[in-house]
Amino acid sequence: MKMLAITCFAICGMSAMAEELTVDQIMTRVAENQDRAQEMRGAFLYNQKVQARFNRANGKLAREEKLEYQVAPKPNGVEKKLTHFEGKYERKGKFVEYDKPGEHYKGLDVDGDLIRDMVNDMTGDKESKDGVARDLFPLTCEEQGGYNFTLEGKETYHGREVYRVSFRPKEHVSLVDADEGEANWKGYALIDAEEFQPLVVNTKLATHIPTAVKVLLGTDIKGLGFSVSYQKFDEGLWFPVSYGGEFYVRAVFFYKRHMSISMVNSGFERALVTSHVAYDTSGK
Repeated sequence: MKMLAITCFAICGMSAMAEELTVDQIMTRVAENQDRAQEMRGAFLYNQKVQARFNRANGKLAREEKLEYQVAPKPNGVEKKLTHFEGKYERKGKFVEYDKPGEHYKGLDVDGDLIRDMVNDMTGDKESKDGVARDLFPLTCEEQGGYNFTLEGKETYHGREVYRVSFRPKEHVSLVDADEGEANWKGYALIDAEEFQPLVVNTKLATHIPTAVKVLLGTDIKGLGFSVSYQKFDEGLWFPVSYGGEFYVRAVFFYKRHMSISMVNSGFERALVTSHVAYDTSGK
């Protein structure tokens, strides 16, 4: 009996060791699931709420926009229909409301231009099936190539066992390279240990604006970071349900804003797929 117990213990121990995965194995499975989930998300309709806020350096609100969309899948992305909009800006100590995006109250309206660009850039990726800019969270096969990943350990998150994986760019790049597709983010992801899907991903800008750019343009960005949370809705389908970020911008020496953006996806419904078959009735 003692020998049997020892043998069983040894077998269990070897089995547990065999199940320990490297970070490369974990992230390979995550990449495969992320690519698959992106395609699956294209079969769903859902509602999306976006809120963008600009606060002045003293903390007072300068401008705010709330947008609601109905999102429908397209072959290469999604189609977003604006169903509700509320906007307001502060002028001479009073708030002025407006009812459509892009409202300008003066010739040079920096807040108006920037808040529109921020909403479009950060929640309106035309090739994304969920509205989240894909390069902010480097988990797909395409994005993972620019990063080093480190397995920090295992923990429990909302009752599920997860891997905590940190990441950072393979090579140091500057913010001016961001538009060239370089890796610019560092952070961590909580990966479901059973289904190899992310539950939470947090990112921060891994690079700094060069001093020369700050001096010449008077521009600085601090605290640039984003967070996204996922939930499971169907077999193999995990959808980002909340997403947000905030940062501080100082530009052209006089413009200072604390900027924040948040997005919530809800009301998921599988899109109805219809097909049309044409029959040749000419008799030929």
